[in-house]
Amino acid sequence: MNHHMAELLASILIVGIALQWIGWRLKIPALILLIAAGFIMGPVTGWLNPSEDFGELLQPMIALSVAVILFEGGLSLRWHELKQNSRVIYRLITWSVLLTFAFGSLSVHYLIGVSWPVSLIFGAIIIVTGPTVIMPLLKQANLKKGPSSLLRWEGIVNDPIGALLVVLIYGYYVRTENETLALGVFIGLAISLVVSLVLSVSLGLFIARSFRKGLVPEYLKSPLILVAVLLVYTLANKVQSEAGLLATTILGITLANQNLKTLHELKRFKEYVTILLVSSTFIVLTADIDPEIIKHLQWQSWLVLALVIFIFRPLAVYLSTIGTDISKQERALLAWIAPRGIVAASVAGLFGSELSKIGYADAELLLPMVFALIIMTVLLHGLTIGWLARKLNLASIHPDGIMIVGAADWSTRLAVELQKNDIPVMLIDTQWAQLESARMQNIPIHYGEVLSERTEEVLELAHFTKLVAVTPNEAYNTLICSLFAPELGKRNVYELRWSNVDKLSDESVNKPSEAIGGDRLFIDGVDDEYFKKTYAEGWTFKSTPLTEEYTLDDYLNSNPECTKLICLITKAGFVNFYPWDQNIEPEDIAILMSYVPPQTDTKKINSGER
Repeated sequence: MNHHMAELLASILIVGIALQWIGWRLKIPALILLIAAGFIMGPVTGWLNPSEDFGELLQPMIALSVAVILFEGGLSLRWHELKQNSRVIYRLITWSVLLTFAFGSLSVHYLIGVSWPVSLIFGAIIIVTGPTVIMPLLKQANLKKGPSSLLRWEGIVNDPIGALLVVLIYGYYVRTENETLALGVFIGLAISLVVSLVLSVSLGLFIARSFRKGLVPEYLKSPLILVAVLLVYTLANKVQSEAGLLATTILGITLANQNLKTLHELKRFKEYVTILLVSSTFIVLTADIDPEIIKHLQWQSWLVLALVIFIFRPLAVYLSTIGTDISKQERALLAWIAPRGIVAASVAGLFGSELSKIGYADAELLLPMVFALIIMTVLLHGLTIGWLARKLNLASIHPDGIMIVGAADWSTRLAVELQKNDIPVMLIDTQWAQLESARMQNIPIHYGEVLSERTEEVLELAHFTKLVAVTPNEAYNTLICSLFAPELGKRNVYELRWSNVDKLSDESVNKPSEAIGGDRLFIDGVDDEYFKKTYAEGWTFKSTPLTEEYTLDDYLNSNPECTKLICLITKAGFVNFYPWDQNIEPEDIAILMSYVPPQTDTKKINSGER
């Protein structure tokens, strides 16, 4: 039995992470693959039967996983986003919640004919638009900062609100007290909010103060945070059932806004844990569904689900955002994107069975309807968010965007050449005078410190997929790349080679470590001093289109020996800096960019250079 359990746990984690990687490679939402894997591992093959295999541990495992997931989501919520969009966010977590709750409850009751307790709980469940689905979709769609922050705040805050409403409604019908349902729900929400705020804010501030004073060693910070999440969740639930979800979310928001020096490492650790939890939890929940139950849903149930997706969500968003400064494009995107996730599934699974036990037979519809809604929204929204965002001009239409840190004369010319080839580019520097040439040539700029938190607040960093650090300070370049590598990917951050590094022995303590910083650009000897010297002599950047008549071999054969390769642009619009990936096929290259000396014989270099 123990061996079987170990095999089950190992298989869930292995399959989950493998599908996350496949989803990344194929550029499709991994949650779609996870749901399919759950059905295959569960009902189709019978390898996994969570209710029997895990028994009474199943619900606590899911509950704790959801608590950690919501905490990690809270870590991504910053106050400056709330200040910029406070009115819209307030409407989305109040009026939109009430409208969605009312529409869902009334439709289920009158169209399907289920009892009021089941109808109200269904209405509360469909409020949630969880971060387990929203966060991966936002990364995939490359959304602008405005709509991205709105969807994150709504999804992360509404998740615990929906779960709390379910608990309070269920508690009312179980207790059958004399107080009205509305009063009972209001009192319960108030208690949950007060308890969560007191516990989470006080503990969050205490942890932040302890970190600043050096009372916690670095190796214990991430484990301590994880334990704090479990502590807050447990204590809050002792006072009010399911208040723990709200408490963990508030704890995440509190820590996210304390400007802790170790926050990036903490967020990265929590992201790793969350990926494991999301992957495994989705597989387990899906494996616990009997497909026959979904097959038995009547046409009325499918009609309600269609209304939830195509009518209720757009109507709730439209009505709740009347009078705000949100654009029509952002409103349209918000009206369509509302995928449901783990919280909806876990709450439906728990309270559907509990309502059935106390005599509400129609509660058996909850789980299949909610899971059908999850599958439909993940598929519909996951496969269309990128296309819709681009159509509404709320996402970058280019596969790659380049941030260049360091505005020298030569790097400004590089930015101009990239922009001529339709590559989004931004030049960043701390000296206003250095950016004058870029401003005169309509190159987007940012005047300020790229390592500052202010940069994250004011820039649309989601549109940039690569960073090139070319300041005269080599160590500073390495620091910048090290900071951005976890966000953009190690292979998407570049820095100039260190001066005279080729003259240093492998054992030299002065040689920069390959484990830190970004990929080294170009070849040995091509550094900042080289570019400054040669650019002053008249060297410049040139772009050479490749065609069937003028191939890569033709370019290499006619290329002057002194010319330096800079980057290539593929037909799909991706940029690869030299030395580039050897797996790139020559026929996929659209443009080669090089650094050429003055008075070069252009007839030798290309036929159709631009």
